[in-house]
Amino acid sequence: MTDRRALLRSRIAEEFGNLDVRFSIVQAIIGLFPPLVGNRSRVRLLRFAGVRIGRGTTIGGPINIHGAGRPASRVTIGTDCWINMSSVFDASRPITIGNRVAMGHQVMLLTSTHDVGPPSERAGALRDAPIEIGDGVWLGARCTILPGVVVGAGAIVATGAVVTKSVEPNTIVAGVPARVVRTLDSAH
Repeated sequence: MTDRRALLRSRIAEEFGNLDVRFSIVQAIIGLFPPLVGNRSRVRLLRFAGVRIGRGTTIGGPINIHGAGRPASRVTIGTDCWINMSSVFDASRPITIGNRVAMGHQVMLLTSTHDVGPPSERAGALRDAPIEIGDGVWLGARCTILPGVVVGAGAIVATGAVVTKSVEPNTIVAGVPARVVRTLDSAH
């Protein structure tokens, strides 16, 4: 009987050990709002759940924040940002978003990945690294930012780009993998 109880406790811990009840309830409530309804209420609810969000920031639809433990505590969003709907924040490591950042639909910020493994299991060891998005950045719809990337202030990441390495300030990157398209004037 003791072995069964130990097994049951182990399985429950495995299945629900990372459950953050407050954050789960907040995510469920946010999911009830249609896009572009309750933008500031989403912000208040996410703050209540542990996400650090600056004044003037609005979120235009549900966003998916996940990661082990308490992922909300690893997300910081600056002031006067606009985050569009259906974005994914893999907050296995910290995600820091600067001030006045604009994010299009379905942007993915992924702090974890796998190294390439041997032929028997190509998704090898798990690797994670923080992401930092600088002030004034514009992330186009459906772009993907991979672990360890820093997007410099004033940069633009084009729609659909996959950013595998850090982006210099005041540049436009596009493509898969993202490459510099041009340098922007830093005075505007």
